[in-house]
Amino acid sequence: MFINEAYAATQPMAEAGSMSGTFIQLGLILLIFYFFLIRPQQRKIKEHANMVQSLKPGDNVLTNGGIYGKIVKVEEREVSLEVASGVVIKVDRMSIGGVVLSEKEKTVEKKTVKSANKSDKKVKKTNKK
Repeated sequence: MFINEAYAATQPMAEAGSMSGTFIQLGLILLIFYFFLIRPQQRKIKEHANMVQSLKPGDNVLTNGGIYGKIVKVEEREVSLEVASGVVIKVDRMSIGGVVLSEKEKTVEKKTVKSANKSDKKVKKTNKK
């Protein structure tokens, strides 16, 4: 029922893999983590910081807490949002989740994207000739 110690000690030990193979696997895992986790997160942080720096009065924004508002005043660390007519709140600049486009801005953006796509197609056609 129990394995006696002398019998267990007589079994040959499994050979360990080479150290270079272990380092290659570890390096490969770190490389995968960098490209799939770290790099995209750093890019998101950089884009958010640029967005926060470019805030200006009149922008419609959404906070991380889910509050929609229009920027009335921009200070160094705080932003004043008008959430209803006559209701102004102050929030930290970094708590702004994103700039919200109005319906007019969305249609203008769609038109500019379509016109840019059309001009790209025209360029491709002229390059083929």
